[in-house]
Amino acid sequence: MPLTAHRCWPWIAVLLVVLGTGCTINRNVMFRTPKDFAFDPFNPISDVNYRIAPNDLISFQLYSNKGERLLSMTAGTIAGGIHGAVAQNRNLQAMNQNNRFVYEVRPDGTVELPELGPVLLAGLNIDEAETKLEGLYSANYIDPLALLEVTNQRVLIFPGEAGVASVIPLTNPNTSLLEVLALSGGIRARGDARNVKLIRRGESGQTIQQFDLSTIDGLKYANTTVQAGDIIYVEPLPQLANEVLADVTPVLSLLSTISSFIALVSIVGGNN
Repeated sequence: MPLTAHRCWPWIAVLLVVLGTGCTINRNVMFRTPKDFAFDPFNPISDVNYRIAPNDLISFQLYSNKGERLLSMTAGTIAGGIHGAVAQNRNLQAMNQNNRFVYEVRPDGTVELPELGPVLLAGLNIDEAETKLEGLYSANYIDPLALLEVTNQRVLIFPGEAGVASVIPLTNPNTSLLEVLALSGGIRARGDARNVKLIRRGESGQTIQQFDLSTIDGLKYANTTVQAGDIIYVEPLPQLANEVLADVTPVLSLLSTISSFIALVSIVGGNN
């Protein structure tokens, strides 16, 4: 039996909705690359000596006589036994809190330090920066010992599903790719372990590497040392059917309600 117009138009409306939502499907996928994109080669030897950059927060401590005071505090924890160690450890923590100051690296790469004023530290690793500061402070202190730590080192993780991205602080300079993925909860159900991107800020610009962690051979990539500022992006698997259904379901529900109302009106009108 041929379909009447009032029976056809709901299906036409559904088709139009599907076609209209086609351009919005998988819009949450980021960092797309063309098929012929040339990824940067994998380099298993990573430079773990993080270089200070603008907007970094730096914890700074300075001791004279090559840290004699610091050494006496730590030595007391050994000589005093367990109870002495606890007491000395509390004193050491208090001393660290009193002597530790946090400074921000300015956009021009300098840090405003006591007695020195602005000092250019951007581009140096921690050892180089400590050596530079010890040399500058040697004019006012005997055998100065400088201790630096970048306190806002972090990695951004996108594990393959919307709404679960996280920022992982780096407390260990030798943290691996596998460790930060584990800290973020692992690759999510929709994430594609064959397509893991590592986006890193380099001296000559951004570098983009792609890893396949779906097989045992991926261990050589999983043990890659991450660096502060890295972006780890697990590309999600496309879910065409689910997203189309999610877009169409409200429309189907509305059309079903309208159809029921039309049918009810027709029945009432026929009875009259």
